[in-house]
Formats: sequence, structure tokens, C-alpha cells
Amino acid sequence: MNDTIKPELVNWDGPMDLPRFEAVESDDFAAAFDIALKADRAEIDAIAENSEAPTFDNTVVTLELSGHDLSRVSALFWNLMGANSDDTLRALEREIAPKMSRHGSETAANKALFQRIDTLWNGRESLNLTTEQFRVLERKWQGFVRGGAALEDADQKRLAEINARLAELGASFAQNMLADEKDWMLVIEDEAKLAGLPPFLRDAMKSAASERGEDGKYAVTLSRSIIEPFLTFADDRALREEAFAAWTARGKNGGDTDNRANVAEIVRLRAEKAALLGYETFAHFKLENQMAKKPEAVIELLETVWEKAVDKAAAEEQLLADRIAASGANHDVKPWDWRYYSEQVRAETYAYDEAELKPYLALDNIIAAAFDVANRLFGITIEERKGITAYHPDVRIFEVKNADGSHRAVFIGDYFARPSKRSGAWMSGFRGQHKLTNADGTEGSAPIIVNVMNFAKAPAGQPTLLSMDDARTLFHEFGHALHGLLSNVTYPSVSGTSVARDFVELPSQVYEHWFTVPEVLAKHARHVETGEAMPKALLDKVLAALTFNAGFGAVEFTSSALVDMAFHRLCGDDAKLNDVLEFEAAELKRLGMPDAIVMRHATPHFAHVFSGDGYSAGYYSYMWSEVLDADAFAAFEEVQNPFDPDLAKRLHDHIYSAGGSIDPEETYKAFRGKMPTVEAMIEKRGLVAA
Repeated sequence: MNDTIKPELVNWDGPMDLPRFEAVESDDFAAAFDIALKADRAEIDAIAENSEAPTFDNTVVTLELSGHDLSRVSALFWNLMGANSDDTLRALEREIAPKMSRHGSETAANKALFQRIDTLWNGRESLNLTTEQFRVLERKWQGFVRGGAALEDADQKRLAEINARLAELGASFAQNMLADEKDWMLVIEDEAKLAGLPPFLRDAMKSAASERGEDGKYAVTLSRSIIEPFLTFADDRALREEAFAAWTARGKNGGDTDNRANVAEIVRLRAEKAALLGYETFAHFKLENQMAKKPEAVIELLETVWEKAVDKAAAEEQLLADRIAASGANHDVKPWDWRYYSEQVRAETYAYDEAELKPYLALDNIIAAAFDVANRLFGITIEERKGITAYHPDVRIFEVKNADGSHRAVFIGDYFARPSKRSGAWMSGFRGQHKLTNADGTEGSAPIIVNVMNFAKAPAGQPTLLSMDDARTLFHEFGHALHGLLSNVTYPSVSGTSVARDFVELPSQVYEHWFTVPEVLAKHARHVETGEAMPKALLDKVLAALTFNAGFGAVEFTSSALVDMAFHRLCGDDAKLNDVLEFEAAELKRLGMPDAIVMRHATPHFAHVFSGDGYSAGYYSYMWSEVLDADAFAAFEEVQNPFDPDLAKRLHDHIYSAGGSIDPEETYKAFRGKMPTVEAMIEKRGLVAA
């Protein structure tokens, strides 16, 4: 290793092989990236120029293990960018994103390297490969081809330019969105304007105000854990409208943080990229190696759900309109009214409200519940390790142990919203699992996985209380984490969540089901002050209300997924949009979008799709995976045991630990015996006719 790179960035010698976060400075990364990129380029060139005939070991395996320093620097940088960024990191991101893209394009354009991979692929039948080795070679070969390796030089050069510009635009999109979220708050001084807000929300707003220098006041921020309950409980309709307007205006406020031009250029460049690579549209390009395979399969699923969702939402809207009329008000149901009046209808229908429920959903209790379910299903134990410095004082470090007590992995929990963190919730990794012999002679790699969330932090000395949605989110993201923590493969490129995008949500979404298993709630949903278990009557109401507002939720999601597909099915001149919001509006009008509901993620802040390439033409994948997860959990329901040991072992072996080492359809069939139909998902969502 070049000794001019700061050692702590690449030699992780902290407890449990963690980085020594306290030694990492934002100013360290610029030089580190330059050195690590050069080192990786030298390693790749050495593989390409090897005079020996290509073999799986001297080409594929060597590639799998290359880029150690770049992987370490990148893992630190991108995790900090999402969870604890600062001005130095944000400035560097705009430089690093296109630089990393160009680095990848140079690798894809390396003809000698591609020739070695192509030779192996064409002779694959004679290589006696295991199933996992075949998958690794196949994905390597596909990656080169989809990266432009087979293009002529001029087209390769243009593709590299497109990829670099897309990386730059994605970074800009994310930073603009973060700036709009960080800079906006609605400060409330008059306590009369807090009418309707329960104590947990007032506490969270007071804490948020203090964090932003407004001691003794209350702040509505654009963190989902504050804005959604504010829209749910605030009696002041004008304030709800003001907050809702800011929430939905992220990325379209004009000025330097406006994302509309970014989106237009992203859509145009993605269409051009797809055409260069020989695909009809960018959606066809993205879906080729997914379970769905073609846009038509996605549209069929989404439109099947859309029709039922709109009908259900219309019935729900009528209930809200009746409620408004009964209250003596004289206005239509507007988007900033929906949560407020639907909470009243829900509280009346099921005779409980969110404020009554939240004392039973303390953050620490729900974390314990998620860990307990993992123990009962998979035999692992998870213990907090105090005294280890993380990248922020709020971050918690846990050791994951196998059933025999041996070390398996590290889990990092980062639960609270702060201005330095982008919105949303996600799982990421500092290090993935594999079993290869490393360059330093050590064997394999134990995963280091992180969950990042944005819960509203309670004032000092008070427990943080979650909503039902928050608690489900925690289970969802821990399901993703388990996909990384339980990975049991040989090769890094198929480890953990390195699977098809429309399969990757299955481990997370199926795990959500265990949160509402009655015995899990009975054990862990205990009152924060008395320690009493949630009363059975309240628990029964909670479970009965799980599908309440199902039409609203399905319309919010499905409209977003359909607009994503609409953007990415454009080609040629049609992809040269003058006004992306006009295109969005036309698509919603064609669908018959209800006036009282908006997209869950409007285009200018649709980070899943436009802040990077991950979920572009892929937001549908949550629903595709939901078809799988409804069927997967039904297997446990059929045997009337949510912890059935035989099913839990199959779930572990075929879903959580297999990574991308097996085709997703094959591994799902190995677990369930068949592929599911959409009906089970529609029924579980509550979209069937009453």
C-alpha cells in the first residue's frame, strides 16, 4: 500500500475489525481516492495483461479480490455521505461520483480483460464450474457486455461520457434534495397552534427545534417521522397545508436546488445509453437481468393493482368526505387533509389512536423484538457492544454471534434523524461476506452491516416512541440487514444483497410480517412506563386495522412506480422532455389519479429513481417482491407456526444466505416449491372487495 494514503482508511484494526472512525477526517478522502483508484487500475491492468491463458482462478477470482483499498475508502465515504455528511464530503461527492464512473467505464472498455472473460464464458461448459462459480462468471460477462465492452471505440467513449454525467447528475439530485430538507422548518411558538398534537410529537418537535437553535419552540421538519404525524394530528388546517406544500415541493423550489433540469437530462441520457447498448428503452435495459425480464410484465402487475387501488381509495375518500361534513366544515378532501381525517375515521372504527399505541412501541423494545425474531428463526444472537466509537455519538454497535457463540458479523444501528443525514431508511454495508483467501493470507470476510433510519429523537432522558409505520420500517430494514449478516457464499460479487433488484426486497418485506405476529407483540410491545404488555383488546384492534387505508397506500405507491416506468420507457426524441412535471401530470391524468392523493415520491424528490441508478425503472420491485413475501409468509401460516423450524431453515438456506449464487426464481422455488400468484398479495393488502 502506498504510504501516502492515511492508514486508518484502509487498515481497519478497530474492535471486531471496524474502522477507527475517530481517526477518519473528511479531508482525508480526496487524496485517498486518487491513490486507491490508481492502485485498482494497476491491479486490473495486471489481470488483463497476464501472459498465461485465462482460467477461472487467474481471471475471475483475481478480479473478485482486486481493489481492496478502493473498496475500503469507498465504503467509508459513501456511508458517511448518506448518514453523516458535511460540506467537505458534499463538495467531494460532486467530483468523486463522475470519477468513479469513468473508472468503471475504463474497466469495461479494457479489451484484453474482456477477451479473457469472453473466452471463459464461451468455454464455460468445459470448466466444470459449480453453480455459484457459473453465476459469478455469468454476471461478470454480462456486466462487461452491459458496460459497453462489445461496442466500437467511439461508442464506448460516448457511453463513458454518459455514465460520468449521470453519476454527476445523481449526486447533484441527492444533494439538492438534502438541502431542501435540511434548510426548511416551520417554527411554532404559539402553543395554541399545537392543538391536536399528542405529547410524543410535541416532544419530538421541541427536540428538533433545539437541535436547530430554536430552544423553547417547536419545529416541523421534513423528516418523515415528524411531518407525517404532524399531518395526521394537527388541527390547524392552514399549518397542515403549509407543511404539506413544503414536503411535496422538495426539489422544485427554483434556484440552485431545483431538480427538474437534472431529471430531464437524466431521462434523456438514460434513453441514449440504452440505445447505444442495443435496447429499445432504458426500462428494457434495466429489466433484462431482473425477475420481471420485460416492462410489459411490470406494467401488467402495476395496472392490476392500480385498478383495485383506485376503487378502494374512492370508497375511503367518501368516508373522509362524510367525516368532514359531519364536523361542520365545507371543503373537499385535499391531500393535506387525508391523514388527518383518516386518523379520525380509523380511531373511531377501531377505537384506538396512535397516541394510545405509541407508548407500547419504544425504540429499544422494537429493536429487541427484531433481534429476538432473528434468534428464534435463525439461531443468531445480537449483543450491543458499548464503548466503541462510531461515526456519530448516536450510532450503536452490535456483535452478531452464531448459535455456538462464535463471531459472525457486526451490525450498526443508526436510528435518529439529523441535518447531516439524508431522509429515508436504508441498509448498507461497510464490508460484505465471502470465503476466499485474501491477499494478506487471512481467510474470508465477516460482514459489517448498517441500518440507517430517521426516527424523531425524544428529548434527553426520555425513550423514543415509534409509530406502527416506524416499527415496520425498522423490521423491514433489519430484514435487509439479515440478508447481509446471514450471507454464506464464497465469492464477494454474489454476497448478501447482490441479487436481482426485484428479489432484493423479499428478505426485508417478508421479515415485516413477524412484527405483527401476536406472540412477538405480546412479548415486546410493553408500555414504556409500566412495563405492562399491550392489552389483548388493543392488540386485536391493531391487527384488525392493518389494512386500513389500503387504497390510499396502494395509490401512493403504484402511481410512483407507474410514473417511473413511464419515464424510462421513453426513447428517441420522446425522451427529450421540456418539462418533467408536465410529463408527470399527463401520466397521472391518463391513470386517473385521485385529486386527494399525491405520489409517494414526486419526480423532483424521487431519490430511489434519480439520485442513482439503483431503483431506476425498478421502483416496482417493492411490489414484485411483495407478491413473493405474501406467499412466503403464507407458508408459515399454513403450518400455523410462525417459527416452524423446518421452514425457518429453508428460509435461511434459500432466501437469506444464498445471496446471488443461485437464480432467484430457482432459489424461491427451492424454498416454496412453486412461484406465487398476485392474488395473495392483493388480499393481504386489503384491496379485495368488501
